[in-house]
Amino acid sequence: MIHPTAIIDPGAEIDSNVEIGPYSIVNGNVSIGSGTFIGPHVTIDPYVDIAPNCQIFQYASIGAAPQAVKFKGEKTYLKIGRNTVIREFVTLNRGTEFGGGVTEVGEDNFLMAYTHVAHDCKTGKGVILANNATLAGHITIGDYVIIGGLVAIHQFVRIGDYAYIGGKTAVVKDIPPYVMAAGDRATLHGLNKVGLKRHEFSSNTLSQLKTAYRIIFRIGLTVNEAVERVLAEVENIPEVLTLVNFIKSTQRGITR
Repeated sequence: MIHPTAIIDPGAEIDSNVEIGPYSIVNGNVSIGSGTFIGPHVTIDPYVDIAPNCQIFQYASIGAAPQAVKFKGEKTYLKIGRNTVIREFVTLNRGTEFGGGVTEVGEDNFLMAYTHVAHDCKTGKGVILANNATLAGHITIGDYVIIGGLVAIHQFVRIGDYAYIGGKTAVVKDIPPYVMAAGDRATLHGLNKVGLKRHEFSSNTLSQLKTAYRIIFRIGLTVNEAVERVLAEVENIPEVLTLVNFIKSTQRGITR
């Protein structure tokens, strides 16, 4: 059902099983999948693809031009994965040509009120952004990451799978997978044991990750020394290799 006060561009592709509330605006070159709910006073700008079964609450701004001084109006895109919830006053910007051209919000994401996802960011599956969390441009968030309220993440930072970032934290370097980080400037506080157990990581996996974490972050080795020792002494299960490869591939440095 589309409310009669909503303004819908004829060029928008909207499934018949979509609900759009009063005074919302849907521009052309927009695709909205079946089962999606759009609340009142939502603005959806061009070049946005919304997958099925999403919920977008009032006053959200979806697909506005990126806040980048080098952006010159080129055609860029925003993609939102299925089953994603976008709460009040969330702002999601399209990508930039110089940053790859696409901002992507993954499946099963939960973006709480006032969160901001800037140009060329990519979030994985099952990501939660609590109120007022802000992602600057070109950030990559792994699967099942939880980001607390008032967290600010610097451009080009990567957050690894299953990481947890506590509220009111400034993140300026990469956060490895499987860990907890918090502080005015993010520091690590061990494995995200609660999150890993909720996702049914085995006791052996938790044990191997705990050993790898201690070697890398707690005994004063250089990164190269720690990586070599982990590969030599810890069972090379996929999760350990994911942790090691994430650290080896960092460009901004690793939060410790």
